[in-house]
Amino acid sequence: MITAETRQMSFEDIKPKRKIRYEQILDRLMTGVKTAKEIAVELFELELIPSTERNYTAPRLTELNEMGLVKVTDKKKCEYTGKTVAVYEITSKGIEQRYMQHIPRLD
Repeated sequence: MITAETRQMSFEDIKPKRKIRYEQILDRLMTGVKTAKEIAVELFELELIPSTERNYTAPRLTELNEMGLVKVTDKKKCEYTGKTVAVYEITSKGIEQRYMQHIPRLD
Protein backbone atom coordinates (compact mmCIF):
# COMPACT_ATOMS: atom_id res chain seq x y z
CA MET A 1 0.00 0.00 0.00
CA ILE A 2 1.24 3.42 -0.88
CA THR A 3 0.09 5.06 2.38
CA ALA A 4 1.91 2.47 4.52
CA GLU A 5 4.99 2.94 2.38
CA THR A 6 4.99 6.72 2.62
CA ARG A 7 4.25 6.58 6.36
CA GLN A 8 7.27 4.30 6.88
CA MET A 9 9.44 6.62 4.79
CA SER A 10 8.37 9.58 6.94
CA PHE A 11 9.09 7.60 10.10
CA GLU A 12 12.57 6.66 8.87
CA ASP A 13 13.22 10.33 8.02
CA ILE A 14 12.34 11.51 11.53
CA LYS A 15 14.43 8.96 13.48
CA PRO A 16 17.73 10.92 13.45
CA LYS A 17 15.86 14.15 14.20
CA ARG A 18 14.21 12.54 17.22
CA LYS A 19 17.60 11.73 18.79
CA ILE A 20 18.82 15.27 18.17
CA ARG A 21 15.67 16.67 19.79
CA TYR A 22 16.20 14.37 22.81
CA GLU A 23 19.69 15.81 23.24
CA GLN A 24 18.46 19.39 22.86
CA ILE A 25 15.71 18.86 25.46
CA LEU A 26 18.06 17.20 27.93
CA ASP A 27 20.52 20.07 27.47
CA ARG A 28 17.79 22.59 28.32
CA LEU A 29 16.78 20.61 31.40
CA MET A 30 20.39 20.55 32.61
CA THR A 31 19.87 24.20 33.58
CA GLY A 32 16.73 23.54 35.65
CA VAL A 33 13.14 22.36 35.59
CA LYS A 34 10.97 23.54 32.70
CA THR A 35 7.67 23.02 30.90
CA ALA A 36 7.38 21.79 27.31
CA LYS A 37 6.57 25.33 26.20
CA GLU A 38 9.51 26.85 28.07
CA ILE A 39 11.85 24.35 26.41
CA ALA A 40 10.31 25.12 23.01
CA VAL A 41 10.82 28.85 23.57
CA GLU A 42 14.48 28.31 24.50
CA LEU A 43 15.08 26.06 21.48
CA PHE A 44 13.44 28.65 19.23
CA GLU A 45 15.60 31.42 20.69
CA LEU A 46 18.65 29.23 20.00
CA GLU A 47 17.36 28.89 16.41
CA LEU A 48 17.09 25.10 16.75
CA ILE A 49 13.36 24.92 15.93
CA PRO A 50 11.25 27.12 13.62
CA SER A 51 8.67 28.27 16.20
CA THR A 52 7.86 28.29 19.90
CA GLU A 53 5.13 25.66 19.41
CA ARG A 54 5.24 23.14 22.29
CA ASN A 55 4.53 20.28 19.88
CA TYR A 56 8.23 20.36 18.99
CA THR A 57 9.04 19.23 22.54
CA ALA A 58 5.99 17.66 24.21
CA PRO A 59 6.01 14.33 22.30
CA ARG A 60 9.74 13.91 22.91
CA LEU A 61 9.29 14.71 26.61
CA THR A 62 6.70 11.94 26.83
CA GLU A 63 9.17 9.53 25.23
CA LEU A 64 12.03 10.69 27.46
CA ASN A 65 9.75 10.22 30.48
CA GLU A 66 8.95 6.66 29.35
CA MET A 67 12.71 5.98 29.08
CA GLY A 68 13.27 7.32 32.59
CA LEU A 69 15.49 10.18 31.40
CA VAL A 70 13.13 12.91 32.59
CA LYS A 71 10.29 13.01 35.08
CA VAL A 72 7.34 15.21 35.86
CA THR A 73 8.01 16.89 39.18
CA ASP A 74 5.26 19.46 39.48
CA LYS A 75 2.60 21.43 37.67
CA LYS A 76 2.20 25.14 37.25
CA LYS A 77 0.28 27.76 35.33
CA CYS A 78 1.96 28.36 31.98
CA GLU A 79 3.08 31.96 31.56
CA TYR A 80 2.34 31.75 27.82
CA THR A 81 -1.05 29.99 27.73
CA GLY A 82 -2.41 30.40 31.24
CA LYS A 83 -3.14 26.65 31.37
CA THR A 84 -1.93 24.25 34.05
CA VAL A 85 0.98 22.28 32.62
CA ALA A 86 3.55 19.70 33.71
CA VAL A 87 7.01 20.70 34.86
CA TYR A 88 9.85 18.37 33.82
CA GLU A 89 13.18 17.60 35.43
CA ILE A 90 16.09 15.60 34.08
CA THR A 91 16.77 12.43 36.09
CA SER A 92 20.18 11.13 37.16
CA LYS A 93 19.82 8.53 34.40
CA GLY A 94 19.12 11.38 31.95
CA ILE A 95 22.23 13.26 33.09
CA GLU A 96 24.30 10.12 32.72
CA GLN A 97 22.89 9.39 29.25
CA ARG A 98 23.43 12.99 28.15
CA TYR A 99 27.08 13.00 29.19
CA MET A 100 27.57 9.67 27.45
CA GLN A 101 25.74 11.11 24.42
CA HIS A 102 23.80 7.89 24.09
CA ILE A 103 20.05 8.28 23.94
CA PRO A 104 18.19 4.97 23.63
CA ARG A 105 15.53 4.83 20.93
CA LEU A 106 11.96 3.78 21.51
CA ASP A 107 11.52 1.97 18.22
